[in-house]
Amino acid sequence: MVDGGNDTGPFGPHYTIVGAWRVTGPLDVEVLRAALADVVERHEALRTSIVPEPGNAHQRVRAPRPPCLDVEDLPLAPEERERHAEILLNEVESRPLPMDDNPTLRARLGRFDADDAVLVLAAHHTGVDGWSIQVVLRDLALCYAARRAGRPPLLPPVRQYREYVRWQRAMPETPAIAAAHAYWAERLRGASVTPIPLDWRRGAQQPDGTAWYRFRYNDDLRRRVQAYASSRRCTPFMVLAAAYVRQLADTTGLDEVVMPTFTPGRRPAWTLDMVGSFFNLLPLRVRAGGAGRFADLVDQVRTACLEAYRHEIPFLDLLGVAPELMAAAAGEEHASCVFQLVQSPYMAVGERVGDLTYRVMRRRLRSQERGSQIPDGALWAVEFDSAGGIVGSVGYCRNQFRADTVAALVAGYRDTLDRALPA
Repeated sequence: MVDGGNDTGPFGPHYTIVGAWRVTGPLDVEVLRAALADVVERHEALRTSIVPEPGNAHQRVRAPRPPCLDVEDLPLAPEERERHAEILLNEVESRPLPMDDNPTLRARLGRFDADDAVLVLAAHHTGVDGWSIQVVLRDLALCYAARRAGRPPLLPPVRQYREYVRWQRAMPETPAIAAAHAYWAERLRGASVTPIPLDWRRGAQQPDGTAWYRFRYNDDLRRRVQAYASSRRCTPFMVLAAAYVRQLADTTGLDEVVMPTFTPGRRPAWTLDMVGSFFNLLPLRVRAGGAGRFADLVDQVRTACLEAYRHEIPFLDLLGVAPELMAAAAGEEHASCVFQLVQSPYMAVGERVGDLTYRVMRRRLRSQERGSQIPDGALWAVEFDSAGGIVGSVGYCRNQFRADTVAALVAGYRDTLDRALPA
């Protein structure tokens, strides 16, 4: 829905995607500014806004302009830098970024010394998703290296988001699409996304915005998840999702759970190098009550994931064949919680490009009272920490949930996962 210019909602200034990287090497700030402008010129989505005119909502692509780059000197001891890098990231994430800014990309550079810095990029979520922010960094690194070397950047050809929209609208009703619609109509017959109770009814007078509760589980739990996933011939995400399904079933008393999860939504393959908002939502329907053993539940989740991925269609199309799917989670006292693990293949985990090395900051442990917004309910994300352990976050609407409720949810999930896995 359109937020009508309010400070909340998917068109508001806090609906953002933020990424951060530690950058080592002799960074030239003016070359970085020029490379940022190169990336904005390359990707139309970074200079596109949505015009929410009643009856005529449309996108508007603007002429390229250099994005804002704020530079701050942070002369800190080496042992203090990682902590402060995360503080800087949280500060950027808490700041508004209006959708009609041109471009809808901002950058902030914190310089610890001549060869050590943290780079934070923020963009509006209407034009950029989590996958895209990694594409932006990849292209920025290549443009920066090319400018330093005095040559054109070695980038793959790029297509624009408007081409994807045109392709999607022109898609014919193929047998595969008809089969996907039939699959979801049967799979979701009588189903509804499993709701979680709110601490405050919708419309209650509570502070708005989205808070983020961040956490880490120990490395022993990570190793056990990996080992169990290998033994069940599935991905670690499927094991983690099965534990979440078990927790939902235990807390709600329901025999059946419908768990929504995000996918990258990058179909067809030529979208992989594009910047845009492609992410998609798929519901996983699992009969948790009939799965006495955790292994049986994991196998159910594995089957549900593979079938959902094989029959993926846009969520709005899915609602067309299952119009009551969100009914239970849209009431006055309940909402939905999405459980996800979405990553991009372009994540720089220590990649050297030219004379700089980039390391993505995925290990975030500092909770915050206001961050990137989710429009409703809660969003749970988990992934393995490259330094060991499992890291995660729960974003939640502050006018729906209390912080201690979310902390209890995270603690309960850890206990559920610990009990389910072999020691």
